[in-house]
Amino acid sequence: MTSTTDNPVLPQDLLDDLEYRGLLFQVTNRENLSSKLSAERVVLYCGFDPTADSLHIGSLLPILTLRRFQNAGHLPIALVGGGTGLIGDPSGRSTERSLNGPETVAAWTDSLKRQLSRFLDFDAQPNAAKLVSNYDWLAPLDIIAFLRDVGKNFTVNYMLAKDSVDSRLAQGISFTEFSYMILQSYDFYKLHTDHGCSLQIGGSDQWGNITAGLDLIGKMGGGDAYGLTMPLVTKSDGKKFGKSESGAVWLDRNKTTAYQFYQFWINTDDADVIRFLKYFTFLSRQEIEALEEELKTNPEKRAAQKTLAREVTRLVHGEAAVETAEKVTQSLFSGDVSQLGEDELAEAIRDMASATVEDGDDLPLIDLLVASGLAASKSQARKDIESGAVYVNGEKFTGLDSVVSRGQRLFGKYVILRRGKKNYAGITFQ
Repeated sequence: MTSTTDNPVLPQDLLDDLEYRGLLFQVTNRENLSSKLSAERVVLYCGFDPTADSLHIGSLLPILTLRRFQNAGHLPIALVGGGTGLIGDPSGRSTERSLNGPETVAAWTDSLKRQLSRFLDFDAQPNAAKLVSNYDWLAPLDIIAFLRDVGKNFTVNYMLAKDSVDSRLAQGISFTEFSYMILQSYDFYKLHTDHGCSLQIGGSDQWGNITAGLDLIGKMGGGDAYGLTMPLVTKSDGKKFGKSESGAVWLDRNKTTAYQFYQFWINTDDADVIRFLKYFTFLSRQEIEALEEELKTNPEKRAAQKTLAREVTRLVHGEAAVETAEKVTQSLFSGDVSQLGEDELAEAIRDMASATVEDGDDLPLIDLLVASGLAASKSQARKDIESGAVYVNGEKFTGLDSVVSRGQRLFGKYVILRRGKKNYAGITFQ
C-alpha cells in the first residue's frame, strides 16, 4: 500500500483514473471534489451491512475503490452495519428482507471486519484505514431525541421520491425499512462530525441514501461533503454477476474455494474481461491496453482471462492460493490428477459434479458414471465408454465391464471421472 507523509503529494488524476476504469457512475460537485482530492487528505467511507457471514464478490468493487483512495493517500473508513444490519436496506430489492437476530448480526459483523482487514491497510501512517460499526452509535440512541433532532429533517414526500422507496411502494414497504434512509444518513453525519469524513462512496443503488446524508449534513450544521457511486456490475450476456453454477461467489474460501474462485474469473466472457480488469485489478492503463490488444489478436490464448483470475485471486486469497488454483486447473486440463495433493483434490471436487458412494471393493464404472451425473443412464454410460470418451483419474477406460478398485482411489477415497474433454465428476468413497 502507498504510505504518505504528513504533507502528502496527492495525485491530480484520481477521479480521471476512476472514470477510465468505469468506476465513476455518479458524483456530486465533481469539480470541487477533484480540487479537494488533489489538495488535501480526504476521509471517506463506505458501508457494508452484515446480511451473511461473508461478503461476496459484488462487494469487491466498493472495497477495492476504498483501497484505490488509500493508495492515493486518502483515509478510508470501512463501516460495518452492525446497527443498520438489524433493520434491512430496501435499496435494490423488490421484497422485504428477513430480519436476523442481534446475536447473528453481531457474529456476522465480526466476520466482515476480519474480511475487510485483508484489503485495507490499518497500519499505514498517516492514512491508516479505520474500521467502525454503526451499532456503537445507533444502539444508544434515544428514540424521542432522535426523531426530534434528526427525523424532523426528512419530509415523507422527500423520502417517497427516492428510488429505493418509490420502487417498493407497489409491493409495500414496512416502516422498518422505510426508516433505513434516515439511519444511513445519520451514519454519514456522525462520521462527518466525529472523524471529519467528507465523502461517502457506494454502489449506484445507494445514490438516494448518500444524497439524503448530504442533505442531513447541510441541515445540521453544514460542511464540505460529497457523494460518489460506482456502477452495479452486470454481465454482457444478461446473466447476474457474482453467480456461478454452484451459487454465489463468496470471499470466504470456506464457502467458495480458491479454486472455484479462480475458475469464476478465468471463465469470464471476452465481452466482459477488459471491463473487469479495469474494475477489479490494479494493473496500469498500459498493461490493460496490452491485454486488450492481445485479446483482439490471439483470443484463443485467453491471456486477459488468465491475468484477471490470477490478479483477483491473489488479492482475495494470496499468492499460495493462485499457485494451487493454477496447479489444479492444469492437472484437470492435462488429465494428470495424480500430481494433486489431497487438499488440492478435495478443493477441485467441490467445483464439479460429485457423488458420495458407499465403500466397496470393485464398483462398476457404468454405475459410477450414472451416480455422478456424467451419464443420464446406463445405456448412455455404455456408449460413452465404447467411444473412448471416459477417463478414470486421467486414464482412458474402454471396457464395458470395467470396475474401479480400491487401488485406483486417490488417497484411499477419491476418484476423478471425465467424459470428453471438459466434463468432470468427483467420487468420494465413505
